[in-house]
This record gives sequence, structure tokens and C-alpha cells, in this order.
Amino acid sequence: MTAEFATNLSGFVQRGLGGDGTIEELKRLSGGANMESWSFDYGGLGYVLRFSPSAEMMAGRAYGHDVEAAVVRAAFASGVKAPEIVAEIIPADGLGTGYLMRRIDAEVNPSKILAAPPASLLADLARELATIHNVPRDILPALPVTSAQSLLSELKARFLSFGGDRPVMALTLRWLEEHCPTAVDPVLLHGDFRMGNIMADRDGLAVVLDWELAHVGDRHQDLAFGCINSWRFGNIDRPAFGLGPVEQFWTEYESASGAAVEADRFRWWLVYATLWWGICCLQMADIWRTGLDKGLERAVIGRRASETEVDLLMLLEEFAPVEERSRISIESFTEANRHGEPSTTEMLEALSSWIESDVKPNAHGRDRFMASVALNALGMLRRESERPIAIHDKSLSDELLTGQKSLSTPGLLARLKQQSLHKLMVDQPKYSALAKAMEQWI
Repeated sequence: MTAEFATNLSGFVQRGLGGDGTIEELKRLSGGANMESWSFDYGGLGYVLRFSPSAEMMAGRAYGHDVEAAVVRAAFASGVKAPEIVAEIIPADGLGTGYLMRRIDAEVNPSKILAAPPASLLADLARELATIHNVPRDILPALPVTSAQSLLSELKARFLSFGGDRPVMALTLRWLEEHCPTAVDPVLLHGDFRMGNIMADRDGLAVVLDWELAHVGDRHQDLAFGCINSWRFGNIDRPAFGLGPVEQFWTEYESASGAAVEADRFRWWLVYATLWWGICCLQMADIWRTGLDKGLERAVIGRRASETEVDLLMLLEEFAPVEERSRISIESFTEANRHGEPSTTEMLEALSSWIESDVKPNAHGRDRFMASVALNALGMLRRESERPIAIHDKSLSDELLTGQKSLSTPGLLARLKQQSLHKLMVDQPKYSALAKAMEQWI
């Protein structure tokens, strides 16, 4: 935190809330790869500032924080457990763009919530989505109106812009094109409704955060998004938000909304959302690489694309011919015997041990979080130095995109499984789908 930021924040808070009080307990919240969030007390009450200090970070977004705030206000007025916005940043504040919310004191960490979730939470999430989807369109600001076809077209363009050379993603894009559902009457969508963007307490759902992706479209997109494996945080056998079965979630949603859930449409959006997150990971890497944000967290998230590729193969395997679904073999890895000067692997291990023993225990707040991110990055490098893998293949990706090769191509599925497992072992060996896939495939 700089002195300039502290001064500007104080001026904004006094302008927005009134009085001449002092900001207390100011701290940056962990996470938030796209936006910054700061928590503080003022006048005996708690607040959270959500903002972007850089205009470059807002470039390419469908709308700015002014529209986002208007959506949140409309949702709040309609009974959604959205944050209560109390002030919005203006240019004279010198803070970029964003808004100030009343703080809700509840748990946001998905792992902690899922370790002992409130009994009502899955039903709460279903009812909350029904409430969001029923927010009247006439009280909303102008928002992007989407369809499965329009979003898929945009996603394909993004994939190509990031190299278009990941075969599993190309295979998935082709499948999505071939199975694209018809348009439906659009409703308000949160766009990022998942564990990590909700807070819960002992009574259940407390608040729904992060509305920057809100738009209008097919309700099944919201229903499926939080059910992708990346957002279950290790609970791979609880497909609805890491909490329970999707059938229970659907029943609760249908009861609250009066709208039927279509299983095939839900599955299409589940595949789409899994691929969407994988391509977002590639985008994080591009943001880091271009220098727009050189933060370590960006680079590390960029390596999470391999999680989604194993998830995608598990989702699409049933569409392959039976003869292509046979078990595969994968090379086993053993630690090399080292002598003489420390190897690259050993140097990375030494650096990791130092951060683990000397740096992390003495760090607090976001610094402690970033020490964990650094350990994750060093682990990737250490494993990759022992197990190098090349998965980029533009020629094969082009053949898959055009349909020249598919799940029916002899040996292709087995090859993609082997490569994707190898890559995930390097990037995220603790990811839940790795053990599940190895159990099913090997």
C-alpha cells in the first residue's frame, strides 16, 4: 500500500460516507486475480472496497464498474443476497474505478465451507439462482444478451488468439459446435456463480459476490458453471458445487423458479464452462506475458489449464466409440540419483524448503497467501525439470477443429489421455480429477 493510495482512499471514504473519521484495520483480501479488494472499518462499521486501479485492466470488458454496480443494486433491491453498495468511485477520487460495499462477516474460503457446509447450502444456492434469474429485466442496465452460439463463437476466437494449439481444447470446441443447443428466452445471469464467489455462515448462504460477468442469457449457463470440477475444490464426487448430487440441486431450483432443468442442455453448458475456464487460464498467462500484470498469481493460474483438459476428456469420453475407451498405460517416474553439484531440480527444492520454513511462517495476510503461490510455482518447475512434456500441437488442433480427426480417430483418445495426465502430474498433482482419471483410465 502506498501513501498516495491511503490518502486517496481516505478522501473517497469521507466523501462517500460522510464525516471525518479514520480508516482502521485496513488490509488487502487474499485472492482476486482480476480486481483488488480491501477491507477496513470506518465509523464503527465494516466495509469492502472493490476496485481496479488500472484502466488497462478494464480494457476488453463488456462494461465498467458503473454498470456492474447498477446490476448489484438491482439484484439487492430484488431480494438477492447481493452486497449493499454504499458509494461509487468517481475520477476525482484518484482510485481508478470501483465501489464500496458493506462488509458481510462470513466464510468465503471454499475449502473451509465445504469441509463442514451448512445443511441448507445447496438448496440455498438453488433458490438464490432462481431469485437472480427472476430479477425484472426492466430494472437492469443495458447488459450483453448472449446465446450458446454467440458465446461459443467468442470462445473459439479467444482460443485461436492464444495460439490455438491445445488439442483437447480444439476437440472440445468441435464437440460443442456439433451439439450447440437452440436459443431460449434469456434471463439475468450472475455469470460467475460458484464456490469462491459466495460467503456462508452457520445459517447457510450469506452473500453472493463478484458480479463483473453478469449478462443476459440461458439460465443453464449459471446452473452448470459452479458444477465444473475446478469449482468443487476436491469434492469430485459431489458434482453440484462440491456439495451434493445435481439431481437434488435441479429439484430445488425447479421448485423455486418454476422453470424446468433440461439435462442435455445442462451438460452442454457444463462442458462449455469447463473449457471456458481453461481458456481463461491461457488468458491469465497472456496477461502476465504481455506485462499488463506481472504478478506471480497470474502466471501460476496460467498453468491450471491442464486441470480442465483432464476434466474435458472425462466429460467427452462417453461420446467416443467403445473400442477407443480402452485402458491406457502411462510412464512411471522415479527420482534420479544425484551426485556432485545440485541439479536444477534440487536447487528448486532448496528454494521451496526455504520459503516453507523461513518465509511463509513469518508472513501474514496476502504475503502468506503469495508465499503459498510461490511454493506452488516452484513445485511445477521442479516436477517439470524431471518430467518434461510438450502438449502444444497446432497441426493436430487444426485437424480437430475442422473435423478431420475426432473421438472416432483410432488411438487419438488414448494419446490425449496420456499427454493430459502427464501434464497434470506436473502442474497440479493434487487436483482431484487426476486420481479419478487414473482410476478409470489406467
